[in-house]
Amino acid sequence: MDKNEHGPLGAIPVHALTLKLTRSTIKMLHSPSWMIDKSNSVHDLIICLTGSATYAIGDEVIEIRPGMALLIDANTRFIGRSTSSELYTGAAQHFTLDVFGRMDMIHQMELRRAVHLPRWDMLEPLVRHYRETAPLSSTTLAQHHMFMVFLIAYIEAAFLGWRQQVEATVDNPDALSLAVMVAASRIAAEPLNNEIVDLVLASIPYNVDYFRRIFRRQVGLTPTKYQEFKRMERAMGLLAAGRSVKQTAEMVGYLDSYYFSRMFKHYIGVSPAGYKEAEKRHRDGHFPRGEEDGQVVYPIIRRIEEDGKEAVAL
Repeated sequence: MDKNEHGPLGAIPVHALTLKLTRSTIKMLHSPSWMIDKSNSVHDLIICLTGSATYAIGDEVIEIRPGMALLIDANTRFIGRSTSSELYTGAAQHFTLDVFGRMDMIHQMELRRAVHLPRWDMLEPLVRHYRETAPLSSTTLAQHHMFMVFLIAYIEAAFLGWRQQVEATVDNPDALSLAVMVAASRIAAEPLNNEIVDLVLASIPYNVDYFRRIFRRQVGLTPTKYQEFKRMERAMGLLAAGRSVKQTAEMVGYLDSYYFSRMFKHYIGVSPAGYKEAEKRHRDGHFPRGEEDGQVVYPIIRRIEEDGKEAVAL
């Protein structure tokens, strides 16, 4: 299956996450004799710019080289040593990432400790700028925003899966909301998998009918309709890239292109052919009058009939 282009955090609302840099960025500049043995009370993301080093964490020994990022979880002892004749440089940032301000988001995911950061040719100058401009004893708004870029890049490369969700207690409803977000993220990651909704519902620690109601209340659609909508979003990208309606229908799992067209219009608000024509007009520089940003606002947010009785906003 294709990976979710929005990454594992794609279904997590922006307002649900709180990033805190707990100290100023550590501007790593370590000689060949450098060694450290400690633990931190918060998470630590290390990004290597030059040189190399090894980190012993439990039974693991991990080598980090330029372009790599290493996450050391909070309260985890580590022993680091330089392993190169040149200076070992980079940035190390202590941080917390909470969901709903109460739960550690990092601990909700299974992550590889060390990864090569994707798009390093783009990220390297930003990491250097982040390191060079960091204040010595404080954090800034710009630092928060830049670090979130690095952290998301790390999570996208390191993500292995979501940890098993635990049923919420009465005094912790946020855990249920997180379970809905995780379920939506898993569905969005595999919208072409015909079994994904059943797999997701089978893995949750809640009554399935109850969870469907909560999912619909928070997301606006049932899990099955949410998957259909995500398929239509995938179809939008294919159509915009020049695929025919028939090709697009087949690529998103519909053997009947006429049925696909009806579904596309139901969710997106315009036919596939109409969408292709509008995208062509945009590329040619022709925009509808009054739309100052030059983009057609399709009626993607619609009223969708559920069970023939109740309308739900997307």
